[in-house]
Amino acid sequence: MYPFEEEARHVISLLNEGKVILYPTDTVWGIGCLVTFPESIKRIFEIKQRSDSKSMILLVDSIPMLKKYIKSIHPRIETLMGYHQRPLTVIYPEAKNLDPALVATDGSIAIRVCEDAFCKSLISGNQTPLISTSANVTGQKTPSNFSEISSDIIASVDYVVRYRQTDNTAHEPSVIIRYEPDGELIFVRT
Repeated sequence: MYPFEEEARHVISLLNEGKVILYPTDTVWGIGCLVTFPESIKRIFEIKQRSDSKSMILLVDSIPMLKKYIKSIHPRIETLMGYHQRPLTVIYPEAKNLDPALVATDGSIAIRVCEDAFCKSLISGNQTPLISTSANVTGQKTPSNFSEISSDIIASVDYVVRYRQTDNTAHEPSVIIRYEPDGELIFVRT
């Protein structure tokens, strides 16, 4: 097992330089960068072979950070986050303070308040959200752990986080819900 704190410090500095990383999240391994580097964001779309009309998930470390990037949060969402068993990504209707490349064409943004200690340290260390998209080409099977990630994906990033590479636990993507302006919650992925 690679030392958590040492690796976190190193990755925080790489992210602050605009590097694209492959890293473990509270769900599956992700490809990511800080939301403040447009060229890095563009590279992630290229790595994923993903249309830039589809937005990506952002990870934040807290509800106060979440509130900086959305117009409003309904109390039902905060309650649901506190009680939901699996990691929960919410698609909010009105994004703000984000690069347009990260926002869906309808103005929405998918954000998850991350509970994983390593990810939280990366986010809080830069006080900036992380992009999180699964470590696969769009349309291919999502790897459930590091050993299932293709060598092409590994070679395409600037840095592969060493922490948790030997963890062979099968992980699942987050549950995704859409929060509609009228307050309705729609489960997109369970």
